[in-house]
Amino acid sequence: MSNLKPSIWVYGDYRNYFQNRVTLQLLAHAKDLAPKIEADVCAVVFGYQVDEYVGEYIAHGAVKVYVVDDKSLTSYCTETHVNLMERLVCAHHPEIILVGATDFGRELSPRLAKRLRTGLTADCIGLNINDDGLLIQTAPAFGGNLLAETVTPVTKPQMATVRPGTFQELPHDYEAQGDILHIAMPPDLPRPKVRMINCKRLPQRRQRLEEAKIVVCGGRGMGSKVKFKKLFELAQLLDAEVGATRPVVYSKWIGHDALVGQAGKHINPQILFSFGTSGAIQHTAAIHDAELIIAVNKNPDATMMKMADVAIVADANQVCSALIRELKARIRE
Repeated sequence: MSNLKPSIWVYGDYRNYFQNRVTLQLLAHAKDLAPKIEADVCAVVFGYQVDEYVGEYIAHGAVKVYVVDDKSLTSYCTETHVNLMERLVCAHHPEIILVGATDFGRELSPRLAKRLRTGLTADCIGLNINDDGLLIQTAPAFGGNLLAETVTPVTKPQMATVRPGTFQELPHDYEAQGDILHIAMPPDLPRPKVRMINCKRLPQRRQRLEEAKIVVCGGRGMGSKVKFKKLFELAQLLDAEVGATRPVVYSKWIGHDALVGQAGKHINPQILFSFGTSGAIQHTAAIHDAELIIAVNKNPDATMMKMADVAIVADANQVCSALIRELKARIRE
């Protein structure tokens, strides 16, 4: 085992960098955790011509960046990235590895954990260090009805994937400095079984739900799929994004990408409109960072009404329609 200073590694997923900020969010939180175990915060970057991203990671909290820059890494390949991570981990023995719970992260992390024979907690919504210096990994359990705290006391590294939007990134530090370790592409890596022929990024038609300043969120209290669609009209008038609770998503009133909750997106808007949501724990755990919550529900005792800054006891569908009429009238004026 290496006698080097402990380190917390963050896997640098720079694809769609300007919209997907999860790597920067993880670096910021790793910087909070590092003093508790006297560790360095490190980023790991694989790709081709990635100097720009290396500089960004240093400016956002990394004191050391491990870089494999090779033309063969132009396109992402799970097998290659797992092999590279396995070799780096075995050579440098990080204490903790954090990966964004994106499609890429969810694909890479379990494979890497299997190779390293260590544990992995997926889709975490909280991370801390206990008195024994172990990583407390908080994640939804039992279908999102409970929150479980997991530690990995025996095997290392301790691994977790974390949902985008869970933590706040640090401001860009133009004076930050860090060490960059360039590592040559190993010539003996196994040849991938899958080869990418072509890829194309689909255009983003709207802002990310996690980054929206205003969110209009609906629950089963909207009454039906047809009535739920009114939320989209309201969101358009407010320049907002539409979110939903789990029952709404499971009823297929809206796609899974709009799910706000422990099994979906964690949001922190300036204003959250909540229409017909009861306030189940799996939903409220993902909205507690909202600055202002305006809730509409027939039940004054609903959990959402109790945590709201403004609670309106009324039919959610009727209030939504009234808001739409009022906003359209003001626009015409």
